[in-house]
Amino acid sequence: MRKSRTRSRTDEFMEFAAARAGHLHRCASLLTSGDSHLAEDLVQETLSRMYTRWGRMSRIDNPAAYAQTVLVRTFITQRRRYSATERPLAELPEPPPPHSTDDPALRLALLAALRELPPKDRAVVVLRYWEDRSVQETADALNVSPAAVRTRSTRALAKLRRQLGGSLTELTTPA
Repeated sequence: MRKSRTRSRTDEFMEFAAARAGHLHRCASLLTSGDSHLAEDLVQETLSRMYTRWGRMSRIDNPAAYAQTVLVRTFITQRRRYSATERPLAELPEPPPPHSTDDPALRLALLAALRELPPKDRAVVVLRYWEDRSVQETADALNVSPAAVRTRSTRALAKLRRQLGGSLTELTTPA
């Protein structure tokens, strides 16, 4: 009986992972500023952590939101860990996969601007404006106060506006 129960939990997790992997990868791509390899690693780490806790998931109301929270927290933890050893490159090693826009120049400009934000500010921008989460949901996902989310979003958006300046208008204006 125990094997069939374990088997059904594994099947449930596999269905969940298959359904959420694409969404998690898109969000991870934004968090990692278009680094598809890092995004894949981030999704795998998230799903691995989810799998180890899957038996206790019945106590969680929304496993998809929980997975998103795990993804963001894993990203922030990895950024802390890598910050001492890795150095950013001036250019992306390969072009990012086309997910959310048909205009590669606009996408590259946005990803480059996101890359300049600190990891927590980037996480706030992605959750608030890409994932369309409320201030409270973002605060819960990042384990910070709503005031911290508002402060970080204001600061991050101001920095993005300074970085992009008129270039965003030029990229979005039809030729």
